[in-house]
Amino acid sequence: MELQDRKQKILRAVVENYIQSGEAIGSKALIEQTGLSVSSATIRNELANLVRDGYLLQPHTSAGRIPTHKGYRYYIDHLVESQPLDSRVKEYIEDVILSGADAPEKILQKTAEVLSNLSGMAAVTTTPSTENARVHKIRFVITGRHTCMAVLITSNGIIKSRLFRVDFVVTPELVALFDKVLNDAFVAVPLKDIDRAFLQSVGASFGELSLFMPDVLLAILDSVKQAMQTTINVSGATNLLFLQGFDMNSARDVLKFLSDSENVSSLINTNTKGTKVIIGKESGYYELFDSAVITTRYTIGSRSAGAVALIGPIRADYKKLISMIEYASGFASKLIGELLEV
Repeated sequence: MELQDRKQKILRAVVENYIQSGEAIGSKALIEQTGLSVSSATIRNELANLVRDGYLLQPHTSAGRIPTHKGYRYYIDHLVESQPLDSRVKEYIEDVILSGADAPEKILQKTAEVLSNLSGMAAVTTTPSTENARVHKIRFVITGRHTCMAVLITSNGIIKSRLFRVDFVVTPELVALFDKVLNDAFVAVPLKDIDRAFLQSVGASFGELSLFMPDVLLAILDSVKQAMQTTINVSGATNLLFLQGFDMNSARDVLKFLSDSENVSSLINTNTKGTKVIIGKESGYYELFDSAVITTRYTIGSRSAGAVALIGPIRADYKKLISMIEYASGFASKLIGELLEV
């Protein structure tokens, strides 16, 4: 239901006052904050209507009002205005994420780290879905006389490596040969299609060269299996134990939720584009009934990839947090795209 302009101004003032102070607000203070040219009686009448309709709550008979979950929902959907980040905050976000810029997964780890540091909340990032992922490149690194490392890079930005040992001496010439023939065979192949049967068909096509390939192919298969598993990075979970306005039971519930990687991935990956705020029971998980989850997506090239999320109390500065998570995810997207040359 769309609220009238005056009710919107009053609701915005109540929510933003409560976010900043944690205190209920009365009619006289609301006149000052909203600048409305109306009497205290008119404000009290509007407050009563907002309470009746479920947007506000009056904790005590003589107290002012505070927002309900429904009030937060309306505020987030209709009243939140974007808040530009301070240049120093942007610089800090970039510096932290750049410290992991040598690999996509490190970029995601650093993204979670910087968001938890800035917000004081728990931050989560996930690697991209592998549903449509393909092999982007395979590289080989000599690590010893008889050992080598296969490095798999996927189209969705995952990098996995596997060390393997062979009976023959590994030379640069042999590694160059591996690089050529195996990239010719694997590049653009969907990860879900790479199994032992596929390896057998690839190996058979190599002729005499197949004698050198069993350990190499098994290393690639192991890397593919690892890449198919969604990785979840959680940073700052213990922050929740020290947040004002977040009681110990609520913090423990969120920590319990964060320990179940399948549920975490399921929740934050349901948001397919843009930024979404999930309030309390909207999550469907009882552990989050007193919490808010802010999620957004990062991209690889033009494709939506994995998710970035903040989890904490419902009483939160959404204007600042939304700007922060969107800037961090955008910068992470840029770095991952540059690494993968997309």
